[in-house]
Amino acid sequence: MSTQYLDFCATTPVDPRVLEVMMDIYANHPGNADSRTHIFGTDAKGIVLRSRKTLAEILNIDPNEIIFTSGATESDNTAILGLREFAEQTGRKHLITTAIEHKAVLQPMKFLAEHGFDVDFVAPDESGRVKAGDVLNKVRKDTLLVSVMHVNNETGVIQPVLEIGEALKNTETYFHVDAAQSFGKLNDDLRKLSYDMLSITAHKIHGPQGIGAVVMKRKNYKRPPVRPMLYGGQQEYGFRPGTTPVAMVAALAKAAEIMDKEYPGMTLGLCAEKERLLKSFEGLVYQINGDPDYTLPNILNISFDGVDSESVFVALKEYYAISSGSACTSGSYDPSYVLVAMGLEPKRISEALRISWWDKKIDIKPLIEYVKSMTALN
Repeated sequence: MSTQYLDFCATTPVDPRVLEVMMDIYANHPGNADSRTHIFGTDAKGIVLRSRKTLAEILNIDPNEIIFTSGATESDNTAILGLREFAEQTGRKHLITTAIEHKAVLQPMKFLAEHGFDVDFVAPDESGRVKAGDVLNKVRKDTLLVSVMHVNNETGVIQPVLEIGEALKNTETYFHVDAAQSFGKLNDDLRKLSYDMLSITAHKIHGPQGIGAVVMKRKNYKRPPVRPMLYGGQQEYGFRPGTTPVAMVAALAKAAEIMDKEYPGMTLGLCAEKERLLKSFEGLVYQINGDPDYTLPNILNISFDGVDSESVFVALKEYYAISSGSACTSGSYDPSYVLVAMGLEPKRISEALRISWWDKKIDIKPLIEYVKSMTALN
């Protein structure tokens, strides 16, 4: 059998329809979107404008509020580190985030903490979900930014960003949401969500790696006081200099358009597949990591009693491409900081597997047989 790809949380295969758009632009639309003296530049600029409009319509925002980046990591860094100068000018140097954020949020926060900022890291309970009240109770007069992810990338648990955003919307505190895992899947929620900045990326929704965006919403006609981290051009309203990758931008918009139309019709099938998987595990001793009532239907973080996850990767590498958590920390053998923050026991953490899939049925028999064999040995 061929190896089954079950690591869609890390990155998704590119949809052929998205690839077709990219190839057409690479082959037939060679212009630089900032070349104003010829028709090829005008053509490229038109593609970018249409792509921006498509994304804006999906999110129900102004197209001018979208700033293209290289992905959610750059978007997160821009939203957080870009506020540093304003924070130092105003003395509002208190930040709030959660202990289970992606490293693209945690590391900039820790960097600022090392440079005189006061940062609160709110932990979830064993469910993997932070309480909105625990976040909001930390807000002070000098709180400049609250940053909370919409969906956790390791457990798939949906965080209470709607409640937090509603509470913050009429305050001076800026609210940033990392929507890398939710954009394309929870678009209805994103359209209702009150926020100031939002990070999205293409490679989680069957688009290419290397393109994303940060949304900077206007309040009283003003964007958040974010300073650019790069200099050298006026592209993206001065926030992100450099030649606009026209084909990648169009691919992001195409992938988002496809997901917005097709994902709602896929949810029943994804839920049914998760139910089928759990039913097939009957008789095995396991624990699900993350509240099933608040989890995306295509993600399962599960610990099989007595079966170390690293042994699964080695023993079943010809059968499955799976992980134990974020690809950004996969080079480390340290335990998952997300599961640690949830207060899980070290043994359970060492046994955790993250399985994330899409539209194909999973042949789970090799995993079941391996778990049974390890259980027998123990």
